[in-house]
Amino acid sequence: MRRAASFILAASSALALAAIPGALPSGAPGAALPARAAAAPPGINALLDFLDDLYRSKSSIATIEIRAVSPRTTRNLRLRAWTRGLDDALILIQEPPREAGTATLRVGKNLWNYLPRIARTVRVPSSMMLGSWMGTDFTNDDLVKESSFRKDYTASIERRSEEPPGWWLTLVVRPGVVGRWSRVEMLVGDDRLPIEERHFDRKGRLARVMRFDEVRTMGGRRLPTHLSLTPADEPAKRTELRYLDIAFDVKLPDDTFSLSRLERGR
Repeated sequence: MRRAASFILAASSALALAAIPGALPSGAPGAALPARAAAAPPGINALLDFLDDLYRSKSSIATIEIRAVSPRTTRNLRLRAWTRGLDDALILIQEPPREAGTATLRVGKNLWNYLPRIARTVRVPSSMMLGSWMGTDFTNDDLVKESSFRKDYTASIERRSEEPPGWWLTLVVRPGVVGRWSRVEMLVGDDRLPIEERHFDRKGRLARVMRFDEVRTMGGRRLPTHLSLTPADEPAKRTELRYLDIAFDVKLPDDTFSLSRLERGR
């Protein structure tokens, strides 16, 4: 009986100690398991620089497919894209044949479309950066990436996302910057890769949602290779962009980003 009483007393004492935070050493029987350390939020400026550079780098060449789906039609495009830093981009439609040769060139703040059917180059004003690119739900800015999260927006980290794990950011366009969304809400993973973006127009209305997935290593970088865009006012529509291949830090001819090369084709 004395042994039983002693055992019961010892067990009761251990339970009492376990109920007091820090009373039992870590790893001791009955000690509470240590809580998983919360992930620290990323540095905002370094994160924005990373996102701005994710698909561009010093230079790049990519092959891209776009699939635009609506209740009535499906449209497929195959593109070749060249970029240099944050300022220059050239997008050339290769397929379908009836649109082959149609191209978009960006040099700094200047943007042109070349239309081979009428052999004409049309300048696109900065105010039209959010206009439809070649009749798709993607904008001119989506393709030539004139905007910069770091330069054009004031950004803040709003809250933690547990599922999927990451962080929600809010980006508000800086005063005087035209041709941009008024606000972007962005979810980035703990690996800093984008997961979702919500774009709001100048009246503060949700305009569209873009989701990023199919993360792969391509061109030596780990990045989402599939983007899916849904207009907020037309949920039955969807436009998808998929990277088929991409190479970074490639040497490009000096005249790659010129009107003469744009009009001659590739």
